[in-house]
Amino acid sequence: MATKLELSPVTRIEGHLAIHTEAEAVASPPGKRAYRITRAQCQGEMFRGFETLLQGRDPLDAQQIVQRICGVCPISHGLASIRAQEMAYGIKPSPNGRLLQNLILAANTLQSHVLHFYHLSVPDFVDVTAVLKYAGRDQALCGLKAWVESGVARSKSGLEAFPAAPLLPRFEGRYLADADLSCALMAHYMEALQMRRLAHEMAAVFAARMPHSTSIVPGGCTQAPTEERIGSYRSRLARLVEFVQRVFLPDVVALARAFPEYWQIGAGYGNMLCYGSFELNNAGQRFLAPGVLVGGKWEPLDPEAIAEDVGFSWFASPSRLHPSRGRTQADPRKAGAYSWLKAPRYRGLPMEVGPLARILVNYRAPHPWPGKEEVDNLLRLLGVGPEKLVSVPGRIACRALEAVLIARQAAKWLDQLDPKGRPARDFKRVKNASGYGLVEAPRGALGHWLSIEDGKIKHYQCVVPTTWNCSPRDDAGQPGPLEKALEGLEVADPDQPLEAGRVVRSFDPCMACAVH
Repeated sequence: MATKLELSPVTRIEGHLAIHTEAEAVASPPGKRAYRITRAQCQGEMFRGFETLLQGRDPLDAQQIVQRICGVCPISHGLASIRAQEMAYGIKPSPNGRLLQNLILAANTLQSHVLHFYHLSVPDFVDVTAVLKYAGRDQALCGLKAWVESGVARSKSGLEAFPAAPLLPRFEGRYLADADLSCALMAHYMEALQMRRLAHEMAAVFAARMPHSTSIVPGGCTQAPTEERIGSYRSRLARLVEFVQRVFLPDVVALARAFPEYWQIGAGYGNMLCYGSFELNNAGQRFLAPGVLVGGKWEPLDPEAIAEDVGFSWFASPSRLHPSRGRTQADPRKAGAYSWLKAPRYRGLPMEVGPLARILVNYRAPHPWPGKEEVDNLLRLLGVGPEKLVSVPGRIACRALEAVLIARQAAKWLDQLDPKGRPARDFKRVKNASGYGLVEAPRGALGHWLSIEDGKIKHYQCVVPTTWNCSPRDDAGQPGPLEKALEGLEVADPDQPLEAGRVVRSFDPCMACAVH
């Protein structure tokens, strides 16, 4: 009889996610219980209905409304809406507008990547009680040590359980054995809070405000790239570049080396999809180019090959609809359904999206890519081949590497800004048109599809990164990418599914986006 292992709620992610699994017993030491997951279900537990809210609105409202889908990656949603409108209006951004949009997106992506590693993933691997061995003078660590000492003393006296907090492990299990590395990671956890603030400030220089920008518009940006704003962005970027190179990437490498067994865990299908991101010109060339990997082979992206299934989703709309014809019709009592996420597929195949997909698609592409040498350098540091990147540490490492690449490239975009040039291009409104915008959010491929009738939004559909990664089964019964990555995972203690949590968070789920 199968044993049920539950991870609900999944903590330290964006939004509400439950993982329900079935597992079978495996050989384990006497007195121990170990299980292997044979089947997993990812359950998105909310419905928000943004696509329905947009119907009948002015198209220019869309980039502001869709940014409210997510407070972590609002710029990606705003830009996807703007790209769809630019296609509908038949325009391209001005040169400054393109650079400004890139710079705002770069800052938002850096903030999200720092958040994922230090504040969402590191607590999975570091036992906060290691700080009790700290003998240095770092004020933040000394303060943390005093807090942990107090908590341990109160729990031993029976006054209360050891207090819960973001840095504390939720489950028992094997954590980082190196106390010095644990303390360093906890110190960097604190420092990363400041780096996230810097990244938000950097984005707001041109975005006007964060997390929800008021400056990005079809054709560019309303904030002019003055010398003062360029200097303000540049000073913050210099500190972020130093952090991601000196701290972020080395920490990721050190953590991966400490858990070598995880290179064998969480692979999933290995199919990758990337829409491409960061426009280099108005001819379609991008710093991160679009493409797909199917069975390890690179193919050009075909946006018409995307469709969504809803057989196991709480939606009444038909399956196999392209997003340009997709519907958002809730059916909370649908028999057999178990998630508020749809199941996007590419030519019927489940596809993983995110930094891992972007790095591998560009690494395997037949055209030159300036980041290829950096990938090879990272692989040498990690001591693995590129095929091992499809794993828990591989996903985490690709985020850190991408942060380095984007931070460096942002400095080049700053140099290309013309303080005398126009920040946006004029455009004329249209009565009837359609378009779509494909961008890369921090968590992966994001698409918005729009149709306009009589000057108002008639149809709007979003397919977001976590909808790809955390989708339920499709109509053919194929598990979603995260569900597949959990299959075969061995859990040392069914009451403490630490290993499952690590796999889940390696995808950096954002359920707020996925249940838009």
